[in-house]
Amino acid sequence: MSNVTSLSSLKRVKEAQPRDEAKPASPADDLVIPLEQPIPPGTPMQRGFISAGRAERLRLQLWLADNLRKSIAPDVPLDLPLPRTPEREQTVRERYQQALQRANIKIPAEVTEEQFYHNVLDEIFGFGPLEPFVRSDSISEIMVNGPYIIFIELKGKGLVESGHKFLDDDHVERVIKRIVKPLGRVADADHPLIDARLPDGSRVNAVLRPCAIDGPNITIRKFSRDKLTIDNLISFGSLTPHMAEFLRACVISRLNIIVSGGTGSGKTTLINCLSGFIPEGERTVTIEDAAELQFKQRNVIRLETKKPSPDSPTVVTVRDCVVNALRMRPERIVVGECRSGETLDMLQAMNTGHDGSMTTVHSNSPRDCISRLETLVLMAGVDLPLQVVRTQIAKAINLIVQISRLRDGSRKITHITEVQGIEGDTPVLTDIFRFVEKGEEEGKVIGQHEPAGLRPKCEPILKNHGFNLPPTMFMKSDSFK
Repeated sequence: MSNVTSLSSLKRVKEAQPRDEAKPASPADDLVIPLEQPIPPGTPMQRGFISAGRAERLRLQLWLADNLRKSIAPDVPLDLPLPRTPEREQTVRERYQQALQRANIKIPAEVTEEQFYHNVLDEIFGFGPLEPFVRSDSISEIMVNGPYIIFIELKGKGLVESGHKFLDDDHVERVIKRIVKPLGRVADADHPLIDARLPDGSRVNAVLRPCAIDGPNITIRKFSRDKLTIDNLISFGSLTPHMAEFLRACVISRLNIIVSGGTGSGKTTLINCLSGFIPEGERTVTIEDAAELQFKQRNVIRLETKKPSPDSPTVVTVRDCVVNALRMRPERIVVGECRSGETLDMLQAMNTGHDGSMTTVHSNSPRDCISRLETLVLMAGVDLPLQVVRTQIAKAINLIVQISRLRDGSRKITHITEVQGIEGDTPVLTDIFRFVEKGEEEGKVIGQHEPAGLRPKCEPILKNHGFNLPPTMFMKSDSFK
């Protein structure tokens, strides 16, 4: 029986005192706390453990949270979210104090009364141990590797193990169900692979047993409340003002752009920044698996794929949305990510009057991006000769913007590469700007962006749209040795 929803003895919980973790409590807003020590012999490294004292405290929190929630919302199942209102919170506070007094419950010594109470509120209204991470603007990613190991990515500080824990596997699965059930999704042994999003738009992936060997896991890519701009990227050192001006000219001049990069490199962020250059009056259709793009223009239609559910088994793919978007009289189509046969439809759209379209692709260099596109087109199930596929790609794509996450955690545009056509059976790629590394100092990658020394072939197109970029913008600097 689950430890989350039942207790064999309230007395055992009431008397729970810290055993293996007799350390002072951290403040309620601490996102990283000390890891429990020592690690018991034989503990699986990927599973982790929870001390007896921590487990008893979590049982007490869950027992209180479940009973308080049942008292204020008896008709709402515990694995569904409960909206947090001032009235409900006031009622919970009153009944929480009554419960502590009537049951003579002692707050475990390793936490403050305020922290314990907020933990109970997070179990009632939020996502339990994950709620402080979801609320925090300083966290960009949350990774639950099972109930006892939670990593977080702090902005500017990289990946750290938080020290926070769930009680057990059932506790993790409850939080997963709170995320997916409002979306009409199912999370169980028959449907163990889940893609979803939080109410704020953050992207969620979860894997349940039996596919998750070391316990249910969750990966949350946080949705930034404040949309970054190209000026922010310049201040971060991701690109130079000249590169930004060139990209602005290319977007306004309706060049087709592929943003290429690895996982977590910042592809979606860059697409969002480039979208700010799209003129206000142009009709744009965006298509995504999970909505993350944040366009500021008014004439934008946002489409999202549909997963099957028990009530509606129909599946709507990115490819279905791309085909449908062509009937919506778009001037531009922006696909969040091309990862399958929809790539062929996207290229055909770019070749048939939908100039200025954009998408992202997982690849490690501009040349790899071309190879990746070839593979994705062949996944469409259409028997096309490779030469035809390469010609289609070379004619459709004008620019590849390669963004990378460097070994020090910084994100930089490493190449802005023009696709200049095809010679024989090989697409011709020419770097316009690139990032050149100089070395490393104190763990930081040292280098600079510089022009490649060649003027782009698309320059006449840019001039036709009113951009007379100075030749010096593309001249290679001799100062970088």
